[in-house]
Order: sequence, then structure tokens, then C-alpha cells
Amino acid sequence: MSEETVPLPAGAGQPKGLLQQMEELMAALNADLSDALIEAGLSPSDAKDSHPRSDEFTTEI
Repeated sequence: MSEETVPLPAGAGQPKGLLQQMEELMAALNADLSDALIEAGLSPSDAKDSHPRSDEFTTEI
């Protein structure tokens, strides 16, 4: 019996770690959301400015 080698797809040499996979997915999601905002006639920076971050809240007594 002869052994045949199956060529691996590009980038399949080493499995990716979970963190790297999540970073790639988040980057793709951010790009998709930016494209959707542009198609809706908004700029991606408008979306960032419309929702305050949790550390931007102030409490007045």
C-alpha cells in the first residue's frame, strides 16, 4: 500500500487558538457593521458617538 499525501489548504499548518479566532471574528463583524452603517448613510464614527461608554456616565448628587 502506498501512502498519499493530501495537500493542506493555505494557513492550515497550525490550528488557531481560541483568542485568535475570536479576534478575527470581531474584526470581521466590525467591518460588516461599518459597511452597514455606510450603506445606511451614516459614518461609523457617528455610531460610536451616539452611545456613551459606561465610564462616561457621571452621577450628580
